Formats: sequence, structure tokens, C-alpha cells
Amino acid sequence: MSTQYEALKAPELYLSAFQVEPPAEMGERKMTPRRPGFFITTSLTGATDAENAARKAALAEQAAAEAAASGAPADAEPAPAAAPLVTPRLLVPAQWGLVPHWVKSASDGQLRATKLVNVKSDNASTSTAFRDAWLNNQRCIVPMMAFVTDDYRTGKAKPTRIARVDGLPMGVAGIWSRWTDDNGTELLSYAIITVNANAHALMNRYQQPGNDKTMPAILNEGAYDAWLRSSAYKAKEFLRAYPAQKLLANPVEKGRKNPLGI
Repeated sequence: MSTQYEALKAPELYLSAFQVEPPAEMGERKMTPRRPGFFITTSLTGATDAENAARKAALAEQAAAEAAASGAPADAEPAPAAAPLVTPRLLVPAQWGLVPHWVKSASDGQLRATKLVNVKSDNASTSTAFRDAWLNNQRCIVPMMAFVTDDYRTGKAKPTRIARVDGLPMGVAGIWSRWTDDNGTELLSYAIITVNANAHALMNRYQQPGNDKTMPAILNEGAYDAWLRSSAYKAKEFLRAYPAQKLLANPVEKGRKNPLGI
């Protein structure tokens, strides 16, 4: 899987595509491991089982009160309700390359982060590095314009830029973590979740021959809030390969040092 992606190219795209206020400083366009980037979430606390239970109880109590006010039995079939208010999304500055909360030192965390920029969807809930964050619902969306992968079909790696056909930003599924040192200083970090692409009409052409092909789990725009708010059990339902016909692959111009051409 790629270890480079292109951050959003204009501040207004954060608002139009993700409904978050743009950052005061746009930051780097070319994203590589351990560089500062951004992720989008609705909470930096994660949801505990107790909090989820309390939320369900509050919703049940609210439904009963509304039924009583309308004169309907509390256990009657509810009428279609208006869409619930959605928690505002947060744009969070963080390091690309996850640092698990349990690492003992900053140096250990930085060494691990280089290898923890991506996680396969099948491993997110079981891998030692990612399991706690997944079970604590620390999911996020990573905004990007494109990602880079290598084309080996000629025998030599050729960087290739993968973007949406319509040129709009991608919202990629991610997972985040918070690490705190002995002095209380926090480091927020994130990783991109990938899905299998062996049968993908476009992405199966790329990456090293003989290896499983993967691609970022690009979310449908209408699923952003559901992805961020769903339970750990339901969350994997959102991790699917993005349709090939909606993606465009362009070889990076020869001679450019920056594989993203920016």
C-alpha cells in the first residue's frame, strides 16, 4: 500500500466536502510517514460501553416521553422521526503514522509510527497496535485529493497517482490514537485503513507482483457520520473497495522528484 498521499489543495474544500472549518495553516500537501497532517472525527474521547449504554437509555426515555405527550402508548410503533442532530465534526492536526497509547518512550513510538501508517481492515480489531483504538471507537476520516501507488507492469516501479474521476476530495477511513509522555504532553496520530483489492478492476494492476493488492477504504460521502458514530461491530460494514469506474490513474510525469507532482 502507498506511503504517500496528497492533502487537500484549497482551504474551502474542507468546508464543502467535509463540513469542517479549514485549518489556520494548510500544512503540507505531500504527506509521508511521520509528517503532520489532519484527520476528521466527532470526538477525541472515544465512546466507552457505559457511555453507549447511557446514550441508549436516554434515547429510550426521550421516546417514551414523546409518546406520552402525543397520547400514544409508550410501546407503540414509533412514527418516522426527523433525522437526529449530528455531532459537529472536528478537524484535528495529527501525525500520520499511529503511535499506540501503550508505547514506553517517544523514540519507540516514532520507530513504530513509520510502519503503522496503514492497517488492513481485517487486522484493525485484532492487531496489538490498533485493537484498543478500534474497540474504543477511535475512528476518523482522512481527507485527501489522491494517493500514490507503484505500477510494476514494466518490471520497474512507476509512481502512479490515483484520484477520483470528478476531481473531488476523498474521505478515507482511518483510526487514531493518543499517546501521552511522562510530562503529560500528548501526541495525536492516525493510520489509514486499507481493504483488499485483488479483484479490483483498477487497483489489481498496481503494487508488487505476488503480494496481496490493497487500497485505501474510501468512504461514500453519505456515510461519513455513520462511520464515525457506529459501533465497533458495525463499523467494518463501511470498509469496501471504491468502484473502479469512479477512480482515475495517471502516471507521474518522468523526471519529477515529487511523485505527486506538487
